[in-house]
Amino acid sequence: MRTILVTGASGFVGWKTAEKLMARGDVVIGVDNLNPYYDVQLKEWRLKHLQQSERFQFYQADIEDIEAVRRILTEHPVTAIINLAARAGVRQSIENPHVYYTTNVLGNLNLLELCHAFGIQKYVLASTSSLYAGDTMPFREDAAVNRPISPYAASKKAAEVCCYTYHHLYHLDVTIVRYFTVYGPAGRPDMSIYRFIHWIDAGQPLILFGDGTQSRDFTYIDDIADGTVRALSPLGYEIINLGNSTPHTMNEAIQLIEKYLNKQAIVNQQPFQQTDMRATWADISKAKALLQWEPHVPFDEGLRRTVEWYRIHS
Repeated sequence: MRTILVTGASGFVGWKTAEKLMARGDVVIGVDNLNPYYDVQLKEWRLKHLQQSERFQFYQADIEDIEAVRRILTEHPVTAIINLAARAGVRQSIENPHVYYTTNVLGNLNLLELCHAFGIQKYVLASTSSLYAGDTMPFREDAAVNRPISPYAASKKAAEVCCYTYHHLYHLDVTIVRYFTVYGPAGRPDMSIYRFIHWIDAGQPLILFGDGTQSRDFTYIDDIADGTVRALSPLGYEIINLGNSTPHTMNEAIQLIEKYLNKQAIVNQQPFQQTDMRATWADISKAKALLQWEPHVPFDEGLRRTVEWYRIHS
């Protein structure tokens, strides 16, 4: 049994990762500031499920507040930190770039400093496939990723680089996991899959940027959480893709949602956004080799489960 600090614990990935950690016998110290980027009721719903376990303890705190997190670490013998607290969303990062840097960069730096101060040996950082804009597919971790096309991606690049510095200076064992378009039950309402389901179910126009042929390597939440937990293994310093490795177009996603809802989409096509990527596709050979990880939930099954959860909880 280990004690793991999970930041962003009431978030989509944080919630499911905490569940998996507790299922294998770990104690989870959850930290989240419960910011209103999207409906806080959904975060509270996830949190309520986690708090049913005696292995979970929650603190409402912000990773930008280093002293608040220091107090938490003083009370608990944490052996590893999984940093899933982040400002996410490509388009929103253009509207308010400053908060993306204070959370994703400064907050990350605070946690690295606290790892050094408390002798915590393992650090896992959630990063993003958005870094691969313009690279050759399938995306490999050894790509330079020096051309971020949004403040969100730039903030994640800065966080990754900072992690390497702390590995170099203090021998901190760091694993960075780059997520590819996570979806599933209780997912973020601002993500395309959730929005498509809501719009089609409500009979509202579905806003589609571009012609729908752009593709994403949609990856089911349980697979992502499993890979994140496996990333706690001692690896030195590694960057590892977690993706489904089977891209699907937005048009395919819409057609499947129509099928599972038994409703027709009303598509309102808008110009393609300059901050969007035309396609994402993960090379996951490194995850297979180092983490013995691969995804198990195919896209059609994952969407069916997501639509089913939505219909129960909407």
